[in-house]
Amino acid sequence: MSLDVYSKNNRLVYLYVMPAVIVMGLVVLWPFLYNVAISLSNMNLTHFKDWQIVGLRSYISVIWDGMFWYFFFKTVLWTALNLVFHVGIGVFLALIINEDIKGKTFFRTILILPWAVPQYITALTWRGMFNSEYGSVNLLLGNLFGLEIPWLSTEWGAFAACLITNIWLGFPFMMIIALGGLQSIPASLYEAADIDGASRWQQFKNITAPLLKPVMVPAITLGVIWTFNNFNVVWLVSNGGEPSDTTHILVSWVYKAGFTYFRMGYAAAFSMIIFAILLIFSWKFINRTKAVESIY
Repeated sequence: MSLDVYSKNNRLVYLYVMPAVIVMGLVVLWPFLYNVAISLSNMNLTHFKDWQIVGLRSYISVIWDGMFWYFFFKTVLWTALNLVFHVGIGVFLALIINEDIKGKTFFRTILILPWAVPQYITALTWRGMFNSEYGSVNLLLGNLFGLEIPWLSTEWGAFAACLITNIWLGFPFMMIIALGGLQSIPASLYEAADIDGASRWQQFKNITAPLLKPVMVPAITLGVIWTFNNFNVVWLVSNGGEPSDTTHILVSWVYKAGFTYFRMGYAAAFSMIIFAILLIFSWKFINRTKAVESIY
């Protein structure tokens, strides 16, 4: 191929790609750069139009703010508990559905419904179910065990309500990813293990788990990012962080600081710190697990 034809083909490729690059620049790159600028400014309710660059003042305010560390602890706890249940329930159900059982298609369809329903509808539904007076959760607990839990009126009750809701929403994704990974494992490996007399646990430990790792590690990384930034569930179930702004995680507190208290510079710096935390975690986690080495 001549150099002229090669250059012409390159120009055509750039022409095809240009609309996507422009759109990505407008909806991703420009807001990100604007947020960086705001994070270095003094923008707030009194300096909404005449804001100025003041350096790292907002970042220092975030780090020295006790609310950051309080909500950081709750966010880490929130993310860890969610991921344990998401992955544990998802892989367990995938192992069951992967077996030769009757009604496999029906069960697979039913179990994916929580993930298919829009998140805000599920969150508002669970919020009604956790209502202390007429919610179905307390009615069920009262009839079975004589319990009445103040789910949404206490800090850890509301936190538990958000956690249960998000576990319900999140396990189908991990189940589908694990099921796809299980179906890619050759059956001959399990046949050989059966011949060698390996137990089900030994087969899971030496065959299933290692071969699921390249599939599950990227899914867990995505799960950490999504759960860490899961604004909808916390905000809707707890009614904006109630009671008394104690049920927030980092991302919901950022929203309230920015759009309720109008501390724009503070909120922008807060969001950049969240971005840095997730970027460092994702890079370290993927490199440490070495799950994507086979891709390169």
